[in-house]
Amino acid sequence: MKGYLVKGITVFSGSAHPGFADEICAKLGVPRSPVAISRFSNDCLQAQLLANCRQSDVYIVQPLMPPTQEHLMELLLMVDAARGASAGQITAVIPHYAYARSDKKDASRISLGGRLVADLLSTAGVHRVLTMNLHAPQVHGFFSVPVDHLTALGVIADHYRKRDLTNHVVVSPDLGNAKQATLLARLLNLPVAAGSKQRLGDDKVVIDNIVGDVQGKKAIVLDDEIATGGSILEIVNRLQDFGCVGTSVACTHGLFTGNAVERLTGSDAISEVVATNTVPAPEKFPGLTVLSVAGLFAGAIDRIHRGKSVAKLFKGVDPAYSEPPVPEGLF
Repeated sequence: MKGYLVKGITVFSGSAHPGFADEICAKLGVPRSPVAISRFSNDCLQAQLLANCRQSDVYIVQPLMPPTQEHLMELLLMVDAARGASAGQITAVIPHYAYARSDKKDASRISLGGRLVADLLSTAGVHRVLTMNLHAPQVHGFFSVPVDHLTALGVIADHYRKRDLTNHVVVSPDLGNAKQATLLARLLNLPVAAGSKQRLGDDKVVIDNIVGDVQGKKAIVLDDEIATGGSILEIVNRLQDFGCVGTSVACTHGLFTGNAVERLTGSDAISEVVATNTVPAPEKFPGLTVLSVAGLFAGAIDRIHRGKSVAKLFKGVDPAYSEPPVPEGLF
């Protein structure tokens, strides 16, 4: 993606992923403004913005990754500081919105963290949210402020287009993610399949069937997020049972928590793991391919600042980003 030279914006970053913020700033042609995060003796956090942002278009970059609660509180404090400093507009740039997994009432007296965190951001002073690949599309509706929801499908598709995809199939670990797998399959001109998954716990799932033909094919398994790797290993094992002859794994958010790295690298059936850089990659992960989406975020920030359509960044990638035609004679 081309570089930009954007004036009138100020970019801050919390401690979660400053390297990603630096990539965005490099593409925008602006410096990253400093922030001081400190901790009192009673364990309370404090954030101080060390650059003037009065009447500026402010962007605060902070993925919600472990330790998630610490990074969320940092973000809220930075937003509050920007509001107190008379920022003109405040955009929370959240490449990974962790609480998107808490999106429905599937048990008695259970909290809806996705909606609560959206309310907290709005109350703190956020005017807009910029994020990528929410776990469930309904989370978009939790926010009372505008949300620009980016997709990494185009970047992932470009990675796989560089190789021979003869006899490949795109596979979703579950039916809930089948739409995204179908979109990737269309971009790569491949068939699609999906697992029939039951979740028994945070890191325990069972896949008892594969919907679609994978016999004798190589699979590209697509998921929005990999945390412990339980779902991925389960689908890979079932694919082997159904005659699949090799697997490449791709995701947008590669958290790789717990012993996920050991579990994934220990599987002989997985030839490659692909993730974007919405969160930092583990220091030691042989075979991990990291794709940068900083250019997409920089392009979106440039368009938001100039009042242009963000959807045009994804023309031909996802029909959800297409703009309706203007009726003839309207203008």
